[in-house]
Amino acid sequence: MKRIFLLILAAMFCTAPVLKVNALDTSARSAVLIDAASGTVMYEKNAHERLPMASTTKIMTALVALEYADKNAVVTVPAEAVGVEGSSVCLKAGESMTLEELLYAVMLESANDAAAAVAYIVGGSIEDFALMMNEKAQSLGLTDTSFANPHGLDAENHYTTAHDLARIAAEAMKNEDFRTIVSTYRYKIPMSESGYRYLMNHNKLLKMYDGALGVKTGFTKKSGRCLVSAAERDGLMLVAVTLNAPDDWRDHSAMLDYGFGNYEMNTLATADEYSFTLECVGKQTTHVTVTNPKGASVCMQKGSGEIEQTVILPRFVYAPVSVGDVLGRIDFSCDGKVLDSVELVVKE
Repeated sequence: MKRIFLLILAAMFCTAPVLKVNALDTSARSAVLIDAASGTVMYEKNAHERLPMASTTKIMTALVALEYADKNAVVTVPAEAVGVEGSSVCLKAGESMTLEELLYAVMLESANDAAAAVAYIVGGSIEDFALMMNEKAQSLGLTDTSFANPHGLDAENHYTTAHDLARIAAEAMKNEDFRTIVSTYRYKIPMSESGYRYLMNHNKLLKMYDGALGVKTGFTKKSGRCLVSAAERDGLMLVAVTLNAPDDWRDHSAMLDYGFGNYEMNTLATADEYSFTLECVGKQTTHVTVTNPKGASVCMQKGSGEIEQTVILPRFVYAPVSVGDVLGRIDFSCDGKVLDSVELVVKE
């Protein structure tokens, strides 16, 4: 892809990339496909409609648990978690295992009793853990999501949107422990007395789709079939969400195919790729060198226009100047829209 290089001496303002969407259709009542890194929407269908999310709730359950507690801690199953309705791994009160083993039961077997156990262990109660989940949602800037429990059984004030859920999943996929769990197809955890419980991931895409990484299935009569998936190819990670989708496996394969077929990850700059020398006034040293210590990449539609680089630097600087000072930046734009920027920092 060709690049145009400009040097200017004035400030510019950045705007997020806007990409074309709705080039395919799905069976879902609500759906979205995003680039996990930037949140750029590639496809959407009623993506901001508040709907029940069933067991895709457990994405947030696992993320909050991993952020607030030690995964290697040996925990005791509380009596309150035993016998929760729906899918389970038949936990018994008083049995011990690590928190991580409980999370494997939550995410692979979608065990409601394990999710409840995590809530009691990490939050002290279902209600307090739900508050932690909602605080995390608020920290992500989500305004159309509310959690009432850790497992996703139908409840008042328990809802999300496809778009919010995609952002939750993208955030969770940044956590290496979470990624390891949801990408695991088989696992075993101890039984209460002897032997093991053998867990099987319900996400068929792990076997069906090239590059699939997870994330979570869900179903209740009220919510219908819900699915969150993530896949990665050539450095591009996509997150797809469908809520109330009768044909969700096909939907996700089609959405991911569309994303990988029409978008690509472009490297705008590698670390220390650019170097500039500026005159320094007021000290014995007459020049300083600036470079970009960090790189930048962006998801773009294939066949987009030329990438334009705009360097924003002063003509000279006044002493004192120290290593690490930010003196400017490079803006990268395409078709009149700023894609990303890198800072220009004093190197020597």
